[in-house]
Amino acid sequence: MARFDPTTRVAQGWANLPRPARWLCMVALLAFFVILPHLDIPILNTPDSNFASVLFYPVGIYVLVALGLNVVVGECGLLDLGYVAFFAVGAYTMAVLGTKAHWDFFEILPVGIVFAMVAGVILGGPTLRLRGDYLAIVTLGFGEIVYLVAQNTGSIGGPQGIDSIPHPPNFVLFGYHVQYGIIDPKPYYYVLLAMIVLAIVVETNLKRSRVGRAWTAIREDEDAAELMGVPTFRFKLWAFAIGAGIGGSAGVMYASKVVFISPDNFVFQLSILFLAAVVLGGSGNIPGVILGAVVVGYLPERFRQFDQYRILIFGAALVLTMIFRPQGLLPSRRRAGELRQPDPAGGMGTLGAETALDMTLTTEDDNA
Repeated sequence: MARFDPTTRVAQGWANLPRPARWLCMVALLAFFVILPHLDIPILNTPDSNFASVLFYPVGIYVLVALGLNVVVGECGLLDLGYVAFFAVGAYTMAVLGTKAHWDFFEILPVGIVFAMVAGVILGGPTLRLRGDYLAIVTLGFGEIVYLVAQNTGSIGGPQGIDSIPHPPNFVLFGYHVQYGIIDPKPYYYVLLAMIVLAIVVETNLKRSRVGRAWTAIREDEDAAELMGVPTFRFKLWAFAIGAGIGGSAGVMYASKVVFISPDNFVFQLSILFLAAVVLGGSGNIPGVILGAVVVGYLPERFRQFDQYRILIFGAALVLTMIFRPQGLLPSRRRAGELRQPDPAGGMGTLGAETALDMTLTTEDDNA
């Protein structure tokens, strides 16, 4: 007997809706997020933090970064434990070019994306022939290298960091003066919301294209994909570059808002939180990833009044969620189907390929 799963029913109902109805729902949802910073909803407000500020960071930034990481982990099945490095590359690009070259924010944004993509290619070029645990260790090392370079390079501030990072330029829109500053986070939130929408559009179109089908084949079985003629290395490199570019754009936005950055803003713990957002929400499913990032970013701020116990409660909630719902809060139908079927890789797709192989070899050795 099939187990009742509300999220599966919702996904099926959404798929059965006519296209105009789906577009209407998406427009209504976008309109809700546009007015959300101006709403006073007691159940959503963060008692010890400004709600609009929380919507920008951590919630909005986590959403944009998680969308980038989802390209690498969710779509292509590559475990990246150093993703915060690309976030840092974008932030330092904004800081250096803004303070030393005096460039404008909207000039720096595409440069930060390109620099982050180059960093993704530099990391992926020599390492993407590795798989599973080995790739995870290499990406972890890359994240630590970027942190140590920022910590020990005096020309980019070293441990003291960089301050006086410029804000985006003010402008007038329909007679309304849009002013960027530290106090009011709403203008930054709207720019970030536009970047999130753009990332969703790009990622959705890639997912439906030949590139997305290649990523799916690599995630399901890289060896079989290569035998069928898929240039796996090239498509994995594309995944790293595109994911890094989205993470870099979030870094540019973050640095412009906070005015001051230092290496301590880009520690390993952030990489774990970004990965937790992707896995918790539903790896490979864009709405699920967004939900996971909102949960990871919002809940610790919502319960800040519990002081240090809020992190303990948050961690326990993550553990319970992964025990009772390993497919994520809002998984894709493909991912949910994978976890319902026996998988020699332990339900992890190519991420668990080496684990399954090691188990097989161990069994053969024991039998011998």
